[in-house]
Amino acid sequence: MCGFTAILSLNNNPFSISLCKNTGDLINHRGPDDEGYLFFMGEDFQNYKIYGGEDTPESVLQSHIQYCPNRLISLDKNFDCKLAFCHRRLSIIDLSPTGHQPMCYKNRYWIVYNGEIYNYIEIKKELITLGHTFISQSDTEVILAAYDEWGVECQHHFIGMWAFLIFDTKKGILFGSRDRFGIKPLYYWFSEEGFLSFASEIKAFTAVPGWKPILNSQIAYDFLIHGISDHTSETFFRGLFQLRGGEYFQNNIEELHDSLSVKKWYTINREELPDHLEEIQDQYLAKLSDSISIHLRSDVPVGSCLSGGLDSSAIVSLIYKSRQNNSNNQQQQTFSACSDQKQWDETDYINEVLKGKDISPHFIIPDVEGLFDTLKQLLWHQDEPFGSTSIYAQWLVFQSAKANNIKVLLDGQGADEVIGGYHYFHDIHIANLLLKRKIRKLIQESIAIHKLHSRGYLDIMKSSLYFIFCNSRIGKPYLIHYEKEKLTPDWLDVDKLQSNLSLPLLLPESGKEKDLFTRYCYHQTFYTSLPALLHYEDRNSMAHSLESRVPYLDNRFVEYIINLPEKCKIHGAITKYIMRFALKSILPDRVRCRMDKMGFITAEEYWIKVTYQDAFQSSLELAIKNSKGIIKPEAMNYFKKMVSGKIPFSNIVWRIIIFGFWMEMFKVELFERK
Repeated sequence: MCGFTAILSLNNNPFSISLCKNTGDLINHRGPDDEGYLFFMGEDFQNYKIYGGEDTPESVLQSHIQYCPNRLISLDKNFDCKLAFCHRRLSIIDLSPTGHQPMCYKNRYWIVYNGEIYNYIEIKKELITLGHTFISQSDTEVILAAYDEWGVECQHHFIGMWAFLIFDTKKGILFGSRDRFGIKPLYYWFSEEGFLSFASEIKAFTAVPGWKPILNSQIAYDFLIHGISDHTSETFFRGLFQLRGGEYFQNNIEELHDSLSVKKWYTINREELPDHLEEIQDQYLAKLSDSISIHLRSDVPVGSCLSGGLDSSAIVSLIYKSRQNNSNNQQQQTFSACSDQKQWDETDYINEVLKGKDISPHFIIPDVEGLFDTLKQLLWHQDEPFGSTSIYAQWLVFQSAKANNIKVLLDGQGADEVIGGYHYFHDIHIANLLLKRKIRKLIQESIAIHKLHSRGYLDIMKSSLYFIFCNSRIGKPYLIHYEKEKLTPDWLDVDKLQSNLSLPLLLPESGKEKDLFTRYCYHQTFYTSLPALLHYEDRNSMAHSLESRVPYLDNRFVEYIINLPEKCKIHGAITKYIMRFALKSILPDRVRCRMDKMGFITAEEYWIKVTYQDAFQSSLELAIKNSKGIIKPEAMNYFKKMVSGKIPFSNIVWRIIIFGFWMEMFKVELFERK
């Protein structure tokens, strides 16, 4: 787990090494264990220089390994270069100097890489039989050898999370890849000054000549109105893009001008699976256990997040079971966020999971004073606005792990989207049954939802029809007209923003996939819910120089879940049906059978409406001022109605606050100044 930047001159306009150093310094929190630089001069890519930095260990400088530097970068001895790599390392696997980056293989391929390939041991054995040799115990070298052997097809061999750049000095080809689900970030930007830049975090681009923070109006609208982000390749900054999950590019650098030829390398294969519940139960447990096992590979201590919900509780319990069987001497550690307000507190569930287990738990309680004290730092690390105060709870969990010398945490992120685990999937399920004309089943499920979740039948049908209308030619214009007030609220100046009205749950083209429930699982996994959550998780963990791993996003497990029959995902108004069934002997029933969902949340509603109303009101007033007219004074009326209970509570107030803070922090302009 690391961070990197790269800069390429596109118009034979060489740049100084200080430029690369400056970008790397902005993300040094991602890798405090080692620091490396690679500079190519002129057109001859065999002519290069490598350097270390202040964080480069002495053992690396003294190692005499071909790709390891023996001297520190000196900006006093500056020179021009055409292509530069900077790498900041968080050492997790192979802590020795042979794990240093940028790394070279066969004196031809250079890589900067962020992530973990969990099956690197198995791939390495295969590559050795094919004639490859290795000098390190790292997964990084395995990526290089795999690319040498299989080209871009190497991506299909990897199980893990990654973002990397590989430069082939022989062919002048730059290859960039991002893992299947976008767990690790990779941004790129074409500067008008003639540079193509890459970085693990957006803030690094602020050091590149030509940087102009101009608002992307449509992304801002989608966030403010619908609370979604990271749902396209675009970002909040106009002209700045991200490689999305499952995408790659491979370009000759001499042919690069103003765009990358980005292609999709990963799609989930669809196949029919049997619906024998007993058989599926055993397979589910075996596949999840295998994923957790491979995610525990590490040369440093590993802990776990524990919210008290189904997903993280399953991980903690399965790790404990495996360690009991393997006589692992390292005591398991868990990290949890709780609340002093009972309505938002999961301590009882957490203790239920921990009961009778030799586990060392750690608890934190977010408070609103800490939120505002940390807000600037939190926002700077996130780079873009975030939808609620809940990520502050996650921030504190990672902070606690760092304080307890844990360098890797397993988390339950990604468990809901692929299996339809959120409560609104009840309505998607009903909509799907309606489209399939399974009326008897529809009635049975509606009755179950009514009884188990206390929802009225009219509400169920209205919500279900919404999902159908949202994705039909006739329904879309009707919904836009029907929801005009929600889409153009009086607190938002849509004309000044110059964005298009949009619906939040509009599915992309499905290709051959006709099943509405499965399509929404895809949608949540690749477009709306999960990409934003992974963004928050990556920045929060890396802010504390800590690696977060997500075993529910092992592609083998995801592909298995997505292909399960719908009745295994939701049945009798019970979400994650197969998971609850499979974990009968693993989890206490109180946790396994709970129907509510929280996660690492805060008492945001209580803070805003009761204890710190004045602080949030003052923040809202400041946000309106900083929004350059996008947020109108009417936002105060919305706030007052919400705190008085005249309208339901929502995260809209927080989204406005953080949006205004973000515009001020990053000096964002509405339009480019002439």
